[in-house]
Amino acid sequence: MEVEEEVSRWEGYSDWRNRAAVKGRHGGMLAASFVLVVEILENLAYLANASNLVLYLREYMHMSPSKSANDVTNFMGTAFLLALLGGFLSDAFFSTFQIFLISASIEFLGLIVLTIQARTPSLMPPSCNGPTCAEVSGSKEAMLFVGLYLVALGVGGIKGSLPSHGAEQFDESTPKGRKQRSTFFNYYVFCLACGALVAVTFVVWLEDNKGWEWGFGVSTIAIFVSILIFLSGSRFYRNKIPCGSPLTTISKVLLAASFKCFTSASSSNAVVNMAVSPSNHSVAKGTKEEVKSQGEVEKTRQEEAVPPQAQLTNSLRCLNGAADEKPVHRLLECTVQQVEDVKVVLKMLPIFACTIMLNCCLAQLSTFSVQQAASMNTKIGSLKIPPASLPVFPVVFIMILAPIYDHLIIPFARKATKTETGVTHLQRIGVGLVLSILAMAVAALVEIKRKGVSKDEGLLDSKETLPVTFLWIALQYLFLGSADLFTLAGLLEYFFTEAPSSMRSLATSLSWASLAMGYYLSSVIVSIVNSITGSSGNTPWLRGKSINRYKLDYFYWLMCVLSAANFLHYLFWAMRYKYRSTGSRS
Repeated sequence: MEVEEEVSRWEGYSDWRNRAAVKGRHGGMLAASFVLVVEILENLAYLANASNLVLYLREYMHMSPSKSANDVTNFMGTAFLLALLGGFLSDAFFSTFQIFLISASIEFLGLIVLTIQARTPSLMPPSCNGPTCAEVSGSKEAMLFVGLYLVALGVGGIKGSLPSHGAEQFDESTPKGRKQRSTFFNYYVFCLACGALVAVTFVVWLEDNKGWEWGFGVSTIAIFVSILIFLSGSRFYRNKIPCGSPLTTISKVLLAASFKCFTSASSSNAVVNMAVSPSNHSVAKGTKEEVKSQGEVEKTRQEEAVPPQAQLTNSLRCLNGAADEKPVHRLLECTVQQVEDVKVVLKMLPIFACTIMLNCCLAQLSTFSVQQAASMNTKIGSLKIPPASLPVFPVVFIMILAPIYDHLIIPFARKATKTETGVTHLQRIGVGLVLSILAMAVAALVEIKRKGVSKDEGLLDSKETLPVTFLWIALQYLFLGSADLFTLAGLLEYFFTEAPSSMRSLATSLSWASLAMGYYLSSVIVSIVNSITGSSGNTPWLRGKSINRYKLDYFYWLMCVLSAANFLHYLFWAMRYKYRSTGSRS
């Protein structure tokens, strides 16, 4: 009975009561389905405010356009960067289950603060109809930013823990489990889009027509309900037991390798063929039979405890010295597995860096495209579409494409390539990068058309609506929506499957950090472009009295060229990358 009970347990996992997780009772698609529903509500709560926050800060808090835009960029960038903190804590000290509950509670508290402020006139600046208005300041401003950054902290923790929590529910030792995990990541992005659809349509309409307290109120209710739904799946989850700080391991290996490089140039050669487990340095004593028996037992123990790839490789050989039997200091003692784990993380960083440019394109289109659409005819029949709802186009396209990709494209690719994945993670990311190049080219062509209409109609300096439909802008959004689906889902799955098990949440959080750095990079590029093009008394490309005077088409062509160069950089690293996980090999 004890043997059967031992076999049925998930090693390294526990249930929500910290008891051993049991196969057949914990994990699987049922457990992951709770995560998918929660993500719809969580993304709704976040995007409902982020998509229209500039308007709130400008019209209700009387902030200047530049300050409000910067504050929104900082808010969104901070939220995604804090995903790294959520991922780190999930790996090091808490389970993803615990981090989600803590983070969701923090976001809930932040939304309550924002709702109270939006509903209480005395907590906002006095109403103003004149050309100049007093901006929010003092305790009122403090309350606003406390609420915003509590939301950002909560969102970061959720983004850093929830995708990993869902992916941890599947048995990666079986092809069925790996395929289900791939499906989970596809539908995770699908659920992101579902939440975004409600946010940029229904909630934006509420904020514009009923008041911001309604929008904040809906977000508050959504995050509260998400906590209840998440808790209702508690008895089905298997929660990974934290393995300690991954940053400590990375730092230790890098320091040990650095010290070894300086102290002995020959040390790394002495450990290339060392045993898998550095703790096994003693020589067995006794009869030949006893030695043989002990060796078989130790071999079995090592095979169970250490993955078969725990052997020093020739890649990044400069780190091999960290696994020396005689470390510089006992605190810098590293196992072979730790050295190889750090190598994997370092190999993933160039892939991460190559996706920042795509997110930079996303950030640019979410700002300039809205301004373009605001100058165009936004009516579809008798229905007038607010510019803040423009993201509905890529959102709907993602919702259509995600099931098609998972149920039609991938099965066909598996049959054609005779591989488990059909399309590898890096191939999928690469498709997204190509689509982002096309998106910027389309954006440039659409802007040429829009400016041509404004010139032909004599409306270059006018604020009148141009006689051209904003549906032209939808074209670049559709390309970007496709790019986002391929890249984000591919990145999440790539980081989770390739990262060492002790660093998975932190690695998965790099997907969100890429978004944050894309937003920050977009601000830097705009500043550089304006600085260079505005020299010698010229008018900067992206500044002027009217967007019709901007050289936005030139800027989009520049982004297209930068994206193409970035793709070539990506190919350099992707073609040299060797997968470590079974489910990712092509």
